[in-house]
Amino acid sequence: MSNIQEVVQARYGEAARRVLAVADNDLSADGAASCCAPSCCGGSAFNGTVDPITSNLYVSGETDELPSNAVLASLGCGNPTALAELRAGETVLDLGSGGGIDVLLSARRVGPTGKAIGLDMTDDMLELARRNAAEAGVNNVQFLRGRIEEIPLPSNSVDVIISNCVINLSGDKRTVLAEAYRVLKPGGRFAVSDVVVRGAVPADMRKSMELWVGCVAGALEEQEFLGLLREVGFDAPSIEPTRVYRSEDARVFLEGAGIPVNEALEHLDGKFMAAFVRATKPLT
Repeated sequence: MSNIQEVVQARYGEAARRVLAVADNDLSADGAASCCAPSCCGGSAFNGTVDPITSNLYVSGETDELPSNAVLASLGCGNPTALAELRAGETVLDLGSGGGIDVLLSARRVGPTGKAIGLDMTDDMLELARRNAAEAGVNNVQFLRGRIEEIPLPSNSVDVIISNCVINLSGDKRTVLAEAYRVLKPGGRFAVSDVVVRGAVPADMRKSMELWVGCVAGALEEQEFLGLLREVGFDAPSIEPTRVYRSEDARVFLEGAGIPVNEALEHLDGKFMAAFVRATKPLT
């Protein structure tokens, strides 16, 4: 296992254990999902300020019927289940499913004739997700242990692939995209939320921003992401910004975490964003 994977697994495992501790009444809910000193892809809040990465991703009422621990463990940067236009009877795969929030929402959208599958490499997250599914009484779900670089499913087996701020954590993004292409059925849809970089960013500044938006590995540049999707075979790739991160948001986070802030931070304003990334596997 690469160093990046080890760090991701350790940090997300700690996040899951903290949420499980809340469920077992061993810990207060405050900061329960933090894993990246102080958060993983932002966390839920910091020093009383709402974090612009993970806050307000789901519309009012959308998560009301889900277990509170599924919501508490949500560490994403978007809402792929809403943007993917899921249909009844489809099979959906969530790459890096974490506590299962997007799997449970997908299961609701595809209905009893469909299926939602969550893939995660962290045992504690899988335990949390299965507990959440049982508590929600959702039966059309399955959680698998595995790496997004090596998806343990047959080729041409799923209709839609979603993911929520996970691909940016992989050290081999091309392999992730190639695996996504492989398991999609012809005509299948790739519909993920992720952090994307727009334009060139100096290496030292990118490193500081990644501490805020990506925790470990960092995001692909917009045109690079589109190019990789085309290289592995996808048609009509597109990137739609859903939330643009401002330099002042990053400054508050980094300073609060005790991380020195480069004076040039303001020049990165608007270059990091959460985005909805779409592509389609050709029918032939």
